[in-house]
Amino acid sequence: MRTIGWIALLSGAALAAPALAQYPAKPIRMVVPYVAGGATDIAARIVTPHMAESFGHQIVIDNRGGGATLPGCDIVAKSPPDGYTILMANIALGANPSLFRKMPYDTAKDFAPVSLIVTVPMLLVVHPSVPARSVKELIAYAKGRPGALNYASAGNGSANHLIMEVFKSMAGIDVVHVPYKGAAPAIADLVGGQTVVMFASTLATLQFVKSGKLIALGVSSAKRNPTVPDVPTVAETGLAGFDVNEWQMILAPARTPPAIVERLQREAAKSLAAADVKERIAGLGANPVGNTPQEAAAFLHGELARWAKVAKEAGIKPVD
Repeated sequence: MRTIGWIALLSGAALAAPALAQYPAKPIRMVVPYVAGGATDIAARIVTPHMAESFGHQIVIDNRGGGATLPGCDIVAKSPPDGYTILMANIALGANPSLFRKMPYDTAKDFAPVSLIVTVPMLLVVHPSVPARSVKELIAYAKGRPGALNYASAGNGSANHLIMEVFKSMAGIDVVHVPYKGAAPAIADLVGGQTVVMFASTLATLQFVKSGKLIALGVSSAKRNPTVPDVPTVAETGLAGFDVNEWQMILAPARTPPAIVERLQREAAKSLAAADVKERIAGLGANPVGNTPQEAAAFLHGELARWAKVAKEAGIKPVD
């Protein structure tokens, strides 16, 4: 019986090897758990063309916005682990377990991290109608009008939501949350004046800052962003120690064969090293990464712990 078992195991491995060697043999679907136009969608559309060219098969972006990214991520968590359905997730993946009592998947167990793609400093931006031109002035203005100002986000659990809640807690201000189904409609309403303040990615807001439709007050990272060198950090101008970045990561379903995960990572890293991709990412104020699956997994583990601590300290109560 033991001999038969070994024969079956070896036969299965022999059958699997050609399949791995032929991967991919058809188009790949990349689920983006946001509507088109936001930072995560932009990152996906920047990195995938070179990957598709190397693969010889298209990578189809499937935008599944809404539900604080849970429905889109759940699609990938429950997909066959064959490398043909993958995920471009962001900071919400690490935070959602601390924000929701009931999760449709286990973030730590149901995904195979492929690679951290980019980190993105966030800009604290306001509509020009807000009479504040610095972080200190915004804090003072908000303190004088508790509950009168509103801020936009791409939805509950989004980077915009999380970072602003940290900002509110540290600054001691009361600003009302207005969640949207993605960054694009949130920024559209911010530009239109329906909301007045937001932490938004450089990927999605630089064009509006340059045109004067939004005013950038601060950068969320510890260091200034070379794309907007004249914009001080939030830590410099109002809240010492403030340092939070958005990020995007490619993941596959758990139990995806390591050879497929590693192939995806290699192609993602090659794409990020391409001159035109590097130029586009730098021009949008982001930082390319392209690390290994093991490093990406360690990063995600750290984010799960980090946002659990943030949620507790900020008094964010999990919801159903």
